[in-house]
Amino acid sequence: MSMKRTNVYADPEDLAIIKEAAKRRGISEAEIIRQGIHLAAMANRVWDEPLFSRTFEGPGRTLSKSEVGDTVAEAVRRETGSGSGSAA
Repeated sequence: MSMKRTNVYADPEDLAIIKEAAKRRGISEAEIIRQGIHLAAMANRVWDEPLFSRTFEGPGRTLSKSEVGDTVAEAVRRETGSGSGSAA
């Protein structure tokens, strides 16, 4: 993986914690900082589509476990064009 060098300002207390964690884990301080940058990038990423892109109509109350199973099975049958059958 290609990497790009950058400079950042960090709180001295945070750097001390990173230094100790790196020593304890046997990895470089840079690796811990890279992991932190990756987490920040993923937390702020804008996805192309919403996490929940499907909606299901319901009766306006919490469904029982069997009702949820029936609803999901019916939606799968509609999407796949499957007439009948049971889930394995």
